[in-house]
Amino acid sequence: MTYTFAVGDIHGCVQQMNELIEAIEFAASAGTIVFVGDYIDRGPDSRRVVERLMAGPQRLGWRWIALKGNHEDMMVSACRVVGNPTMWLVNGGEETLLSYGGRIPDDVLDWADALPLYHQDEHRIYVHAGIDETRPLSRQSERILLWRRPAEGETGRYWGKHLVHGHTPSEDNPSTIGNRTNIDSACVFGGALTAAVFDDAVAGPPLSFLRVANRAA
Repeated sequence: MTYTFAVGDIHGCVQQMNELIEAIEFAASAGTIVFVGDYIDRGPDSRRVVERLMAGPQRLGWRWIALKGNHEDMMVSACRVVGNPTMWLVNGGEETLLSYGGRIPDDVLDWADALPLYHQDEHRIYVHAGIDETRPLSRQSERILLWRRPAEGETGRYWGKHLVHGHTPSEDNPSTIGNRTNIDSACVFGGALTAAVFDDAVAGPPLSFLRVANRAA
């Protein structure tokens, strides 16, 4: 029996991330962790969050998959595309710049730019924000995958798989609506950092959730 743990939006909350990884590694001796994006901005220590994710798992038997979030995309665009970086800065980029001493290193930008937009396994699709069922998964736009906000109560067939995403924060989450689970439980806004627990051999919604509260908020 193997498990996948899907972790919601971290936003620089390194203490909660470390505690959640520890809880995951206590719950299972091996498995996969899928991080659904938004590792940076707004929170207290984006740099240490990114450093840990770039270093990868420190225990044998674990695989980490880090997906791209809209905040990683904004950071890369602000730092590498000629234009106005205001959108990123006013959405938490100033805190990220501060954590790096005013300049984002090239290797961090390379890493963030190369992050995959989605991951799928036999029973589930993992993405930062959402998907558009009117087009094949392989033809989704970056805008949809990184920015879409499902309507309240929205669900779908998702090609026979369960959809797992973050991006839309709610302190009432994690929540499962039909064939979709939102794991952004608003850690950086005073909620909690959440991991949804899935049995890789069983289709459908999470078996359970692991949560670490933001006690500093």
